[in-house]
Amino acid sequence: MKFVALLSGGKDSVYSTLLSVRHGHELVCCAHLSPSPSADLEGESYMYQTAGSDAVRVQVEGCMGLPFHTAEIRGGSVDTSLVY
Repeated sequence: MKFVALLSGGKDSVYSTLLSVRHGHELVCCAHLSPSPSADLEGESYMYQTAGSDAVRVQVEGCMGLPFHTAEIRGGSVDTSLVY
């Protein structure tokens, strides 16, 4: 089965992509939802890890040799009052 990997820049998204390929699926391209240029890449994200976002393009195009598609995340947390 052909698939598109959504990579965050972290080890978990890369590892799950590797496992999919090992199970015989065909990786056709990679996608990334990037934080806005003004975002604090070391701070907390309301969706997922942002610290590796600046390296994803190099991982995909340089190391994997695949097409890369990206879109900027817009929005924010709806409720920040929860403590967990």
